[in-house]
Amino acid sequence: MKQVLAWLRGEPVLVISALCALASMLLTPPSAAYLGYIDQRVLILLFSLMAVVAGLQDCGLFEVLAQKLLSGRRRMKVLTLLLVLLPFFSSMLVTNDVALLTFVPFAVLTLGLVGRQERLIPVVVLQTLAANLGSMATPVGNPQNLYLYNTYAMAPGQFFAVILPLTLVSLIALTAACLVGKDETIEVRFPEKATVRHVRRLVLLVVLFALCLLCVFHVIGEWVLLAVVLVSLLIAGRDLLPRVDYALLATFVCFFVFAGNIGVVPALRELLTKALDWNAAVVSGLASQVISNVPAALLLSGFTDDWRGLLLGTDIGGLGTPVASLASLISLKLYLRTPGANGGKYLALFTAANVAGLVLLGICAAVFAHF
Repeated sequence: MKQVLAWLRGEPVLVISALCALASMLLTPPSAAYLGYIDQRVLILLFSLMAVVAGLQDCGLFEVLAQKLLSGRRRMKVLTLLLVLLPFFSSMLVTNDVALLTFVPFAVLTLGLVGRQERLIPVVVLQTLAANLGSMATPVGNPQNLYLYNTYAMAPGQFFAVILPLTLVSLIALTAACLVGKDETIEVRFPEKATVRHVRRLVLLVVLFALCLLCVFHVIGEWVLLAVVLVSLLIAGRDLLPRVDYALLATFVCFFVFAGNIGVVPALRELLTKALDWNAAVVSGLASQVISNVPAALLLSGFTDDWRGLLLGTDIGGLGTPVASLASLISLKLYLRTPGANGGKYLALFTAANVAGLVLLGICAAVFAHF
């Protein structure tokens, strides 16, 4: 029982989503209609991507790439920029949480090796912003993008036309932030050389990842993808199956049930529909600050056809409070584990940087929408 309670304390979003689903059953009693609430395609894609990305992370590919980029004599500003751009670009393919789990510890190690621990807070804060902003650039970069892309049957051109201008603004702003301040030359040498592990498995995982992308873009069916991924992992990667974030999958199921039950209650449906008709981007962005952007996308998508507003609101809304994007909590936890961590200073800089990013991208989104 203690282990179960400890696990539940570590999954607050799942607990909240389960309570919401149970409460909604008082309004709409369980029936066969519940099966229609659940988007099986999204669950299959999430499962497949999480299993494959866990394997890619285990093969050491990201560590090898990071060492090759960072080793040698570097200007401090260039080193900072590289540490920030690694999660920015990698999150586009392997999600923001995986990018932070990989590259925040790498930043801790690198800055420790060059004796610049005082730079850790600004670097980790910028890495967090970079992962959240980079992940919005692709349909597979974060769970809400994947969900919205499939729910609204977006064409690739529609998605990228909305998101890529904001991604470019984000890249410019992050680069400018990294190049501010005094500079110096440092030498980066890692005590152990990173190597790619499990080369054959890596090749298989790259193929499976390509199949995931083909499924996202509707080239192959989701059930075909699931069959191929399951058979491949059962043969050559059984250890990856326990590393899938099943709590996230369960959270999706709970919010599917909650949103479905709310959607059949006329008064609640009318209230949410009116709010989203007023401004879907603002409403979903504000909701993200409180319940996180993934639940906000799941909850609100059933009440509006404004996929652009919802996409922008939940992606930009990942900035702001620490819970706006759950990936932000990952970097906070990783930073707090470092010796001499100053949580108050970290949160102050995190809040200032996120508010600045929220305002900047909000203004840019409004301007781009106008033109």
